[in-house]
Amino acid sequence: MILAQLPRFHLSILAKPSFALSSSHFNFLNPKPSVEVARTLFSFTSKSNLATVEPIPLSVSDSSDLDDAPVEISLDKLFIPPETDISGEDSTSLTARILKGSNIVLSKYARDAQVVQADYVKSSVKTEDCPADGLPEFALVGRSNVGKSSLLNSLVRRKRLALTSKKPGKTQCINHFRINDKWYLVDLPGYGYASAPHELKQDWNKFTKDYFLNRSTLVSVFLLVDASIPVKQIDLEYASWLGQNQVPMTLIFTKCDKRKKKKNGGKKPEENIKEFQDLIQGFFETTPPWIMTSSVTNQGRDEILLHMAQLRNYWLKH
Repeated sequence: MILAQLPRFHLSILAKPSFALSSSHFNFLNPKPSVEVARTLFSFTSKSNLATVEPIPLSVSDSSDLDDAPVEISLDKLFIPPETDISGEDSTSLTARILKGSNIVLSKYARDAQVVQADYVKSSVKTEDCPADGLPEFALVGRSNVGKSSLLNSLVRRKRLALTSKKPGKTQCINHFRINDKWYLVDLPGYGYASAPHELKQDWNKFTKDYFLNRSTLVSVFLLVDASIPVKQIDLEYASWLGQNQVPMTLIFTKCDKRKKKKNGGKKPEENIKEFQDLIQGFFETTPPWIMTSSVTNQGRDEILLHMAQLRNYWLKH
């Protein structure tokens, strides 16, 4: 797959000699203070070797931003999926296994990632009204106007599967879209829209949180954060709530194509992303998985689908 031109994400791995390379160290669901882990999807001890994974080719165009300073990721900041052992990997081979623009290592479960078919199924206002066929699902949630519907459309390569609106806060239900007749993408109401009536915002918060806590087929929440603007407190609070309630989470940084000029006082997306990650260190013992995206250039589309695939296939096996 050839993606549109996008900024090259430079990556170098910083080894920490005292760090034990076991996936059990990467339990990002365990916030401070430590609590018993209710969901065990990402808390298994590594057993298999990463070298057994077949390489998955993803082609990315070159960019004029090649002089940007490399983004350095230390080993303890990587997300290593369960049953993935990197102890025998050198820096070069490990870097090749990390999804571009992310901290996620590919595992043997990263297969069947392509979206062939996508269909709207239903909208629900109660968790118990959601589809009951037992298929695994991934929920997209984020602040209003973060680009959630645009990202969903980009993932399925359909311009109007999820309707986008100039007015934030239009998504008011739990919207299920069935993918390949095998799993679901779920579009949830955005949060933080100031113009929404207080009663409506309370209803959104109530049924969204009930969905997070009680939906047994929920594999992971993908929390969307706008990387083109400074960190918002409401995003930090939402991430903290998910962690404290043991809800599996991946951070999706949107609008990474917007390159603010330094002379205008703006920060690059990479700078805003680093600031967000530094701030959530107080919420989590380890760094959650994250991916840089743009619905304009399709940056991160393939990486999200591969990440969803390896989580989904592991969930189905266990």
